[in-house]
Amino acid sequence: MSANRSQGLVRLLVLMTVATGLVDAVSYLALGRVFVANMTGNVVFLGFAWAGERSLSAVASLTALAAFLVGAFAGGRLAARRGGHRGRHLAAGSAITLVLLAVALVVAVLIPQPYAGVGKYALLVLLAVAMGVQNATARSLGVPDATTTVLTMTLTGLVADVQLPEGANPRMGRRIGSVLAMLLGAGVGAVLVLRADPAWAVAGATTLMSAVAAATARMARGTSAEDWRAEPARPSHMSR
Repeated sequence: MSANRSQGLVRLLVLMTVATGLVDAVSYLALGRVFVANMTGNVVFLGFAWAGERSLSAVASLTALAAFLVGAFAGGRLAARRGGHRGRHLAAGSAITLVLLAVALVVAVLIPQPYAGVGKYALLVLLAVAMGVQNATARSLGVPDATTTVLTMTLTGLVADVQLPEGANPRMGRRIGSVLAMLLGAGVGAVLVLRADPAWAVAGATTLMSAVAAATARMARGTSAEDWRAEPARPSHMSR
């Protein structure tokens, strides 16, 4: 992959990470302390709810988990069909995610607040399926430290690899960028949910995904699978 296309791909994944922060702010703050992208959090919440923590809903956590897995399964099927051309794969995955977010935006605007009942769960399912598709797509692309959702290993690498010799830790900037992107999305999303309307945060995520889908379609047009080959793996201290 050319340097310009590789950098462009990373930038698009960073935008998707910001969108992740936005939708998780909506789900946690407006849909009852549940995540639609951070499934580790939902598994932990599920354990807390089963232990008797009344502020958490096992039903909501299970619903989000199930919907996310449906999205991830669909994203996996897409990868099996389109994964040979990473550019077209990302274009298709981001387009599907965009459609789901757009429908979620319509639901968020139409249902009364505070969100409850069928409307709340419809919004929860749409957002979780969208994040499942996005996460499966990013995973299949295999761009190191740009998963768009999970930051635990990114943060681990950020500090664990500081000790490496100069030049042996080339993705420090990417790791920092991913963390800041999630922080930005969550922060802006929280402000919109708490001080304005949750629909604005969903609108923000939809707008970002629109940009990603349009940019990826343009970048992938007229290119070959070879043009989008994955960046070569770099050795780390773990393999020495």
